[in-house]
Amino acid sequence: MSESTIVLVTGANKGIGYEIAAGLGALGWRVGVGARDRQRRETAVEKLCAAGTDAFGVPLDVDDDASVAAAAELIADHAGGLDVLVNNAAITGAMPQTPTTLDPATVRTVVETNVIGVIRVTNAMLPMLRGSASPRIVNMSSSVGSLALQTTPGIDMGPLPTAYAASKAFLNAVTIQYVKELSDTNILINSGCPGFTATDLNGFRGVRTPQQGAAIAIRLATLPDDGPTGGFFDDAGTVPW
Repeated sequence: MSESTIVLVTGANKGIGYEIAAGLGALGWRVGVGARDRQRRETAVEKLCAAGTDAFGVPLDVDDDASVAAAAELIADHAGGLDVLVNNAAITGAMPQTPTTLDPATVRTVVETNVIGVIRVTNAMLPMLRGSASPRIVNMSSSVGSLALQTTPGIDMGPLPTAYAASKAFLNAVTIQYVKELSDTNILINSGCPGFTATDLNGFRGVRTPQQGAAIAIRLATLPDDGPTGGFFDDAGTVPW
C-alpha cells in the first residue's frame, strides 16, 4: 500500500468509523468519509483534515440505491478510484429485541442497513476495487454474530439484541459468499469484530474505546498481498463462525 491508497469508510462521521478513518489517514491514505448526515460528515472531515489527513466527504445513505450510486460516482470523479472499502455503518434497531417480543419491522430495518446496505455499497464499489493493485474489503461484524460462540457451553454473551445479532450472522454468511465468488481475483475480503466498544450504538456501555475498536479494521485494511481472505478476526486472532 502506498500513500496514494484510497479508502472509503462508511459510517465514518463518529465512533469506530471515525477512528478507522483517522487511523488510515495517519498512514498517509486518502480517506472518503461516508456518512448520511451532512453536518456530522463535514465536521468529521474538518477534524480529520486539521489532524493532517487527506479526507473528503462522501454523502452516503447505505439504505438508498441512488445515494450509493452517487457516492461511487463522486469517488471515481474526486479520487480516481478506490483501493479499500470498510463497511462499518450499522444500526442496532429499536429495543427490546427478545425473540418473543421482536417486531418483524425492526428485523427488516436492521437487515436493510447491516446486510443489504453492505451488499449495495460493495457492489457499487466493486468496479473500482477490481482496478486496484491491492484491493481490500473489510466488513465490520461482531462476535455476537458467531453461532459457535453463542452455542458453546460456558460462554455467556449476555442478553443480546436478536435482530442485531442475527444481522451480523447474516453479514458473515454474505461475506463468505463474496469470498467464494471473487476467489479468482486479488481482492482480500474479511470480517472484523471491534469488541465491546463504547459507542452510541450500545449507549456507551462498552469497555473498549473507539480507537481500540478500530484497530482490527485498520489491520485488515492494510493486509499484505499474501494476507488472509475469508476470515473472521478480532484483536486476539480468529473468531469462530
